[in-house]
Amino acid sequence: MCNTTIGVFDSGFGGLTVLKALLEVIPDAEYLYFGDTARLPYGSKSVETVARYACEAARFLEQQGAGLLVIACNTATALALEQIRQAASVNVLGVIEPGAQRAAAASRSRRVIVIGTEATISSHAYREALAALQIESREKACPLLVPLVEEGWVEHSVTEQVAKIYLGEAFSDGFHSADVLLLGCTHYPLLKPILHRVVPENMTLVDSAESTALAVGSLLNPGAAGIQRKEAGSAKVRFFVTDSAEKFHRLGTLFLGQKIRDITHVDLKE
Repeated sequence: MCNTTIGVFDSGFGGLTVLKALLEVIPDAEYLYFGDTARLPYGSKSVETVARYACEAARFLEQQGAGLLVIACNTATALALEQIRQAASVNVLGVIEPGAQRAAAASRSRRVIVIGTEATISSHAYREALAALQIESREKACPLLVPLVEEGWVEHSVTEQVAKIYLGEAFSDGFHSADVLLLGCTHYPLLKPILHRVVPENMTLVDSAESTALAVGSLLNPGAAGIQRKEAGSAKVRFFVTDSAEKFHRLGTLFLGQKIRDITHVDLKE
Protein backbone atom coordinates (compact mmCIF):
# COMPACT_ATOMS: atom_id res chain seq x y z
CA MET A 1 0.00 0.00 0.00
CA CYS A 2 1.14 3.55 -0.75
CA ASN A 3 0.37 6.19 1.89
CA THR A 4 2.01 9.02 -0.04
CA THR A 5 -0.09 11.60 -1.83
CA ILE A 6 1.52 12.06 -5.24
CA GLY A 7 1.29 15.43 -6.94
CA VAL A 8 1.58 15.38 -10.74
CA PHE A 9 2.25 18.63 -12.58
CA ASP A 10 2.03 19.42 -16.28
CA SER A 11 1.47 22.48 -18.42
CA GLY A 12 -1.68 20.86 -19.76
CA PHE A 13 -2.88 17.45 -20.90
CA GLY A 14 0.18 15.39 -21.82
CA GLY A 15 1.04 14.68 -18.20
CA LEU A 16 -2.12 12.60 -18.00
CA THR A 17 -0.20 9.81 -19.77
CA VAL A 18 2.20 9.88 -16.80
CA LEU A 19 -0.75 9.77 -14.42
CA LYS A 20 -2.24 6.86 -16.39
CA ALA A 21 1.02 4.92 -16.01
CA LEU A 22 1.22 5.83 -12.31
CA LEU A 23 -2.31 4.52 -11.75
CA GLU A 24 -1.21 1.19 -13.22
CA VAL A 25 2.04 0.98 -11.27
CA ILE A 26 0.76 2.40 -7.95
CA PRO A 27 -3.03 1.95 -8.04
CA ASP A 28 -3.61 2.45 -4.32
CA ALA A 29 -2.11 5.94 -3.95
CA GLU A 30 -3.89 9.27 -3.74
CA TYR A 31 -3.14 11.63 -6.63
CA LEU A 32 -3.35 15.36 -7.21
CA TYR A 33 -3.03 16.45 -10.85
CA PHE A 34 -2.36 20.07 -11.74
CA GLY A 35 -2.68 21.17 -15.38
CA ASP A 36 -1.68 24.77 -16.06
CA THR A 37 -4.02 24.87 -19.03
CA ALA A 38 -4.48 28.66 -19.04
CA ARG A 39 -0.77 29.25 -19.61
CA LEU A 40 0.17 26.47 -22.03
CA PRO A 41 2.18 25.89 -24.11
CA TYR A 42 5.31 26.27 -22.04
CA GLY A 43 7.55 25.61 -25.01
CA SER A 44 7.29 29.16 -26.32
CA LYS A 45 8.11 30.76 -22.97
CA SER A 46 11.41 31.80 -21.42
CA VAL A 47 13.30 29.67 -18.92
CA GLU A 48 12.49 32.23 -16.20
CA THR A 49 8.77 32.15 -16.96
CA VAL A 50 8.61 28.35 -17.08
CA ALA A 51 10.48 28.15 -13.76
CA ARG A 52 8.14 30.65 -12.12
CA TYR A 53 4.99 28.89 -13.33
CA ALA A 54 6.29 25.45 -12.38
CA CYS A 55 7.39 26.55 -8.90
CA GLU A 56 3.96 28.11 -8.30
CA ALA A 57 2.31 24.84 -9.27
CA ALA A 58 4.70 22.83 -7.08
CA ARG A 59 3.91 25.00 -4.05
CA PHE A 60 0.18 24.69 -4.76
CA LEU A 61 0.36 20.90 -4.88
CA GLU A 62 2.31 20.83 -1.62
CA GLN A 63 -0.35 23.03 -0.01
CA GLN A 64 -2.95 20.48 -1.14
CA GLY A 65 -1.03 17.72 0.65
CA ALA A 66 1.35 16.27 -1.94
CA GLY A 67 4.21 14.38 -0.32
CA LEU A 68 5.99 13.68 -3.61
CA LEU A 69 6.00 15.72 -6.81
CA VAL A 70 6.24 14.32 -10.34
CA ILE A 71 7.02 16.92 -13.00
CA ALA A 72 5.16 15.27 -15.87
CA CYS A 73 6.18 17.96 -18.33
CA ASN A 74 9.28 17.55 -20.48
CA THR A 75 9.70 21.31 -20.96
CA ALA A 76 9.47 22.09 -17.24
CA THR A 77 11.79 19.18 -16.43
CA ALA A 78 14.30 20.26 -19.05
CA LEU A 79 14.30 23.95 -18.14
CA ALA A 80 13.44 24.19 -14.47
CA LEU A 81 13.87 20.93 -12.53
CA GLU A 82 16.54 22.28 -10.19
CA GLN A 83 14.55 25.45 -9.47
CA ILE A 84 11.48 23.33 -8.68
CA ARG A 85 13.52 21.14 -6.34
CA GLN A 86 14.81 24.24 -4.55
CA ALA A 87 11.28 25.61 -4.19
CA ALA A 88 9.78 22.35 -2.93
CA SER A 89 10.18 20.73 0.47
CA VAL A 90 9.39 17.21 -0.78
CA ASN A 91 11.03 14.85 -3.27
CA VAL A 92 10.70 15.94 -6.92
CA LEU A 93 11.06 13.63 -9.94
CA GLY A 94 11.13 14.71 -13.57
CA VAL A 95 10.50 12.70 -16.72
CA ILE A 96 13.86 13.03 -18.46
CA GLU A 97 16.23 11.03 -16.26
CA PRO A 98 13.96 7.95 -15.98
CA GLY A 99 13.40 7.94 -19.75
CA ALA A 100 17.12 8.26 -20.47
CA GLN A 101 18.02 5.49 -18.04
CA ARG A 102 15.48 3.09 -19.51
CA ALA A 103 16.56 3.90 -23.07
CA ALA A 104 20.21 3.28 -22.16
CA ALA A 105 19.31 -0.08 -20.61
CA ALA A 106 17.36 -1.09 -23.72
CA SER A 107 19.97 -0.11 -26.33
CA ARG A 108 22.49 -2.64 -27.60
CA SER A 109 23.95 -0.39 -30.29
CA ARG A 110 24.38 2.46 -27.75
CA ARG A 111 22.55 4.74 -30.15
CA VAL A 112 19.19 6.30 -29.36
CA ILE A 113 16.87 8.62 -31.27
CA VAL A 114 14.91 11.10 -29.15
CA ILE A 115 11.77 12.81 -30.43
CA GLY A 116 10.10 15.70 -28.65
CA THR A 117 8.85 19.27 -28.91
CA GLU A 118 11.02 22.14 -30.10
CA ALA A 119 11.58 23.39 -26.54
CA THR A 120 12.59 20.01 -25.14
CA ILE A 121 14.89 19.19 -28.05
CA SER A 122 16.48 22.66 -28.01
CA SER A 123 17.33 22.23 -24.32
CA HIS A 124 19.40 19.10 -25.17
CA ALA A 125 18.41 17.72 -21.77
CA TYR A 126 17.91 14.20 -23.13
CA ARG A 127 21.16 14.32 -25.09
CA GLU A 128 23.08 15.29 -21.96
CA ALA A 129 21.33 12.67 -19.81
CA LEU A 130 22.08 9.97 -22.39
CA ALA A 131 25.68 11.12 -22.87
CA ALA A 132 26.23 10.71 -19.14
CA LEU A 133 25.22 7.07 -19.67
CA GLN A 134 27.64 6.65 -22.61
CA ILE A 135 24.83 6.69 -25.15
CA GLU A 136 25.08 8.53 -28.46
CA SER A 137 21.81 10.19 -29.40
CA ARG A 138 20.17 12.10 -32.17
CA GLU A 139 17.39 14.50 -31.20
CA LYS A 140 14.54 15.31 -33.55
CA ALA A 141 11.91 17.97 -32.92
CA CYS A 142 8.45 16.92 -34.13
CA PRO A 143 6.33 20.06 -33.58
CA LEU A 144 3.30 18.90 -35.58
CA LEU A 145 2.64 15.80 -33.49
CA VAL A 146 1.24 17.51 -30.38
CA PRO A 147 -1.55 19.42 -32.20
CA LEU A 148 -2.41 16.27 -34.16
CA VAL A 149 -2.78 14.31 -30.91
CA GLU A 150 -4.90 17.07 -29.35
CA GLU A 151 -7.07 17.01 -32.46
CA GLY A 152 -7.71 13.35 -31.68
CA TRP A 153 -5.93 12.16 -34.84
CA VAL A 154 -3.99 9.43 -33.08
CA GLU A 155 -4.70 6.84 -35.80
CA HIS A 156 -5.11 9.21 -38.75
CA SER A 157 -3.24 8.66 -42.01
CA VAL A 158 -2.05 12.28 -41.95
CA THR A 159 -0.46 11.75 -38.54
CA GLU A 160 1.22 8.57 -39.76
CA GLN A 161 2.61 10.37 -42.81
CA VAL A 162 3.94 13.24 -40.66
CA ALA A 163 5.57 10.76 -38.25
CA LYS A 164 7.11 8.88 -41.20
CA ILE A 165 8.70 12.10 -42.50
CA TYR A 166 10.09 13.09 -39.11
CA LEU A 167 11.49 9.64 -38.36
CA GLY A 168 12.92 9.31 -41.85
CA GLU A 169 14.91 12.48 -41.23
CA ALA A 170 15.99 11.24 -37.79
CA PHE A 171 17.35 7.96 -39.14
CA SER A 172 19.22 9.54 -42.05
CA ASP A 173 22.94 10.27 -42.41
CA GLY A 174 24.48 7.30 -40.70
CA PHE A 175 22.13 6.87 -37.75
CA HIS A 176 20.51 3.69 -39.08
CA SER A 177 22.05 1.61 -36.30
CA ALA A 178 19.97 3.31 -33.59
CA ASP A 179 17.84 0.66 -31.91
CA VAL A 180 15.79 2.70 -29.41
CA LEU A 181 13.27 5.46 -30.02
CA LEU A 182 12.81 7.53 -26.88
CA LEU A 183 9.47 9.34 -26.73
CA GLY A 184 10.47 12.65 -25.16
CA CYS A 185 6.99 14.12 -25.04
CA THR A 186 4.10 12.94 -22.89
CA HIS A 187 1.67 13.27 -25.82
CA TYR A 188 3.54 10.66 -27.82
CA PRO A 189 2.43 7.49 -25.97
CA LEU A 190 -0.91 7.93 -27.75
CA LEU A 191 0.97 7.53 -31.03
CA LYS A 192 2.68 4.24 -30.20
CA PRO A 193 0.70 2.18 -32.77
CA ILE A 194 1.66 4.62 -35.54
CA LEU A 195 5.27 4.91 -34.38
CA HIS A 196 5.66 1.13 -34.29
CA ARG A 197 4.57 1.03 -37.93
CA VAL A 198 6.98 3.70 -39.18
CA VAL A 199 10.19 2.69 -37.37
CA PRO A 200 12.39 -0.30 -38.26
CA GLU A 201 11.06 -3.67 -37.11
CA ASN A 202 13.56 -4.26 -34.30
CA MET A 203 13.31 -0.77 -32.84
CA THR A 204 12.44 -0.54 -29.12
CA LEU A 205 10.11 2.28 -28.10
CA VAL A 206 10.82 3.76 -24.67
CA ASP A 207 8.04 5.84 -23.20
CA SER A 208 9.23 8.49 -20.73
CA ALA A 209 5.79 8.53 -19.09
CA GLU A 210 5.90 4.81 -18.31
CA SER A 211 9.57 5.05 -17.31
CA THR A 212 8.77 7.82 -14.83
CA ALA A 213 5.93 5.85 -13.27
CA LEU A 214 8.24 2.86 -12.79
CA ALA A 215 10.87 5.16 -11.22
CA VAL A 216 8.28 6.51 -8.77
CA GLY A 217 7.25 2.95 -7.92
CA SER A 218 10.87 2.03 -7.20
CA LEU A 219 11.34 5.16 -5.08
CA LEU A 220 8.30 4.43 -2.95
CA ASN A 221 9.02 0.71 -2.66
CA PRO A 222 12.80 0.35 -2.99
CA GLY A 223 12.83 -3.23 -1.73
CA ALA A 224 10.46 -4.51 -4.39
CA ALA A 225 11.86 -7.10 -6.80
CA GLY A 226 10.64 -5.22 -9.86
CA ILE A 227 7.47 -3.24 -10.25
CA GLN A 228 4.43 -5.07 -11.50
CA ARG A 229 1.96 -3.16 -13.65
CA LYS A 230 -1.60 -3.64 -12.43
CA GLU A 231 -5.12 -2.62 -13.24
CA ALA A 232 -5.93 0.80 -11.82
CA GLY A 233 -7.42 0.25 -8.40
CA SER A 234 -9.37 2.50 -6.08
CA ALA A 235 -6.99 5.43 -6.38
CA LYS A 236 -8.45 8.78 -5.48
CA VAL A 237 -7.56 11.45 -8.03
CA ARG A 238 -8.30 15.16 -7.80
CA PHE A 239 -7.69 17.45 -10.75
CA PHE A 240 -6.85 21.15 -10.71
CA VAL A 241 -6.76 23.29 -13.87
CA THR A 242 -6.21 26.98 -14.56
CA ASP A 243 -8.53 27.11 -17.59
CA SER A 244 -11.84 25.55 -18.62
CA ALA A 245 -12.76 22.48 -16.59
CA GLU A 246 -15.14 21.41 -19.37
CA LYS A 247 -12.38 21.40 -21.99
CA PHE A 248 -10.07 19.52 -19.65
CA HIS A 249 -12.75 16.91 -19.04
CA ARG A 250 -13.34 16.43 -22.77
CA LEU A 251 -9.73 16.36 -23.98
CA GLY A 252 -8.25 14.82 -20.85
CA THR A 253 -10.32 11.67 -21.24
CA LEU A 254 -8.41 10.93 -24.48
CA PHE A 255 -5.10 11.01 -22.62
CA LEU A 256 -6.12 9.25 -19.42
CA GLY A 257 -8.22 6.58 -21.09
CA GLN A 258 -11.01 6.95 -18.56
CA LYS A 259 -13.55 9.54 -17.49
CA ILE A 260 -12.21 12.45 -15.49
CA ARG A 261 -14.08 13.62 -12.41
CA ASP A 262 -13.45 16.00 -9.53
CA ILE A 263 -12.00 18.91 -11.53
CA THR A 264 -11.41 22.19 -9.71
CA HIS A 265 -10.61 25.46 -11.45
CA VAL A 266 -7.90 27.49 -9.68
CA ASP A 267 -6.23 30.83 -10.33
CA LEU A 268 -2.54 31.14 -9.61
CA LYS A 269 -0.95 34.57 -9.27
CA GLU A 270 1.21 35.68 -12.16
